[in-house]
Amino acid sequence: MTLQQLHERLLSWATAGPRKDDLLAAKRDHFATHGEPHEEDRSFDTRVNGMLDFYLYDFRPAGGTGTTVERFLEAEGPGLSADEMSAFRDLARGIHGLFEVRKIGDARIRLRDVFSGTDHDVTERRNVAGLDKGDLLEARLMPFGGELFFSGAFVYHPREVRKEILAEVKRRKKEAGKGGAPDVAAFLAQLARMAIKLERYRNVRLESIYDFSPTARTMTPRPIR
Repeated sequence: MTLQQLHERLLSWATAGPRKDDLLAAKRDHFATHGEPHEEDRSFDTRVNGMLDFYLYDFRPAGGTGTTVERFLEAEGPGLSADEMSAFRDLARGIHGLFEVRKIGDARIRLRDVFSGTDHDVTERRNVAGLDKGDLLEARLMPFGGELFFSGAFVYHPREVRKEILAEVKRRKKEAGKGGAPDVAAFLAQLARMAIKLERYRNVRLESIYDFSPTARTMTPRPIR
């Protein structure tokens, strides 16, 4: 099986009739925190992919303990080969985070997780237009065949606010202290809301959208629909 075939098999099972309610619940949860895309948004497809990734790999239904991929393995495991089981388990260990582009090479991009500081080499044979060293993006890295590949979900952030974003990462890490860990998922959701606002409101100053000031931190975010 290719990575695409694995994804399609998992998605087909996860979106079948018996699990439609779980899909709808995941959709509500994800768009409530990340902002709901419109079909005319430039990022519509990648944001829908992000919601599906959340449903497949992170979402746990009310009263449930397993993610969708974990429940798939429990239900379908007896019919899978050993290689297929191993491949799906690898997918369940995908890496979702905020990354800085460190190096762009031939069919390979080196990313650094800005929270953990870990570097990851991602196989990407396509030419990623507009991506440069130092850029920040939210992505999910999928393990397959001993390599890492991008899923179909990305959120890009402007180079002009790179320093401000990294400063906020540093502040959150310091605030969490040695004994704790910053809430990365919440920060990714906040950045996703900012990115969709920037996409829709081009007349608003960039600094007013990517605002990490103490005043902005005390404000309750409004749903983006």
